[in-house]
Amino acid sequence: MKLSRRAFMAASAATLVTGRARAAQPIKIGVLTDLAGPYADDSGKGSVVMAKLAIEDFRKMNAGLDVELISADFSDKPDVAANLAAQWYDREGVDLIIDVPVSSAALAVANVAKQKDKVAIFNAGSSALTGAHCTPNTAHWAFDTYGLASTTGRAVVEAGGKTWFFIQANYAFGASLVEDASSVIEASGGKVLGTVKYPFPETSDYASFLLQAQSSGAEVIGFASAGADSSNLIKQSSEFGLANGKVKLAALLCFIPQIHALGLQASKGLLVSEAFYWDLNDGTRALAERYAPQVGGAKPCTIQAGCYSGVLHYLKAAAALGVDNAKKSGAAVVAKMKEMPTDDLAFGKGRLREDGRKIHDMYLFEVKAPEESKKPWDYYRYLKTVSGEKAFRPLAAGKCPIVKA
Repeated sequence: MKLSRRAFMAASAATLVTGRARAAQPIKIGVLTDLAGPYADDSGKGSVVMAKLAIEDFRKMNAGLDVELISADFSDKPDVAANLAAQWYDREGVDLIIDVPVSSAALAVANVAKQKDKVAIFNAGSSALTGAHCTPNTAHWAFDTYGLASTTGRAVVEAGGKTWFFIQANYAFGASLVEDASSVIEASGGKVLGTVKYPFPETSDYASFLLQAQSSGAEVIGFASAGADSSNLIKQSSEFGLANGKVKLAALLCFIPQIHALGLQASKGLLVSEAFYWDLNDGTRALAERYAPQVGGAKPCTIQAGCYSGVLHYLKAAAALGVDNAKKSGAAVVAKMKEMPTDDLAFGKGRLREDGRKIHDMYLFEVKAPEESKKPWDYYRYLKTVSGEKAFRPLAAGKCPIVKA
């Protein structure tokens, strides 16, 4: 059937209007983070700023895709995180939720993302996110407990630290760090002489635990702790004179904002593993230079770098899939993310594995002495690179249900 010229023009106009409406519908990203609690320095406003930088960089590649960013504080509570996620996905039109730097909250949001067929990218610790609790809608980005413990254990043993003693927070997170580190230490030819567990969260005086570790004769004392516990252990170790050159101290989970808060005098000589350091190369320095003016001169840490890298790769995949298809199915976007290699200023080249684990190199650093630091935030001395393929848990060991045998 032939259309009259008037009917044809009307149909064409309708198509153009529809096309414009679709093109104008933005990809919407929500940074769900800790804006005022104990993880605010590691994530918080810095995570939001890094997400904005990723959007800026993506727009240089694809100016035609509109992106909207929102953020909220989940108060470090799993139920609050899950409720906000459901509201964002259902009522706010959010397509991607990123950050969620508390493992219990990340696990809760993962379930919501799967139910709603949306996307969630996490910068929390628990490797269960790519194990028993993996989903086709989620990715685990910056680090995990296995990657940190494995990097520290492997690199330190290879550098000569053969005997270890652990001071462990007495709950599942601390136990996981010790278990993961011990397996790598022993496989690399080292030996764990013992572990002492301190009550969590009741402990603030670590003197007896530090003395027990010292009396073990171990070459390396590992701290299987996080947050304020790690800071207090590092501080009290310095006061006891443990970091005297004969014994090495290794924090299995410690980010650069904690080093900044402690100061180099208290933390000098400490061994830390990170996926990102702002002064590592030209790319990380360029990113940090854009970040610092927006956060009072601070430098980004690994979790915040994860927001930059995760948002950028998500947007690349959404653009490749097409906005309509990306908004229709979060699982389809994650599948596309797994097909495409990752490459960004924060982590360099890498990939998103079948179980949702982001694979990139990990690094072992030693905290500098005050006299070695030449500029603000110049805190780390590079020691060793552990490739992502070795640093993170082997695919089969995670038993992720979406991975084919």
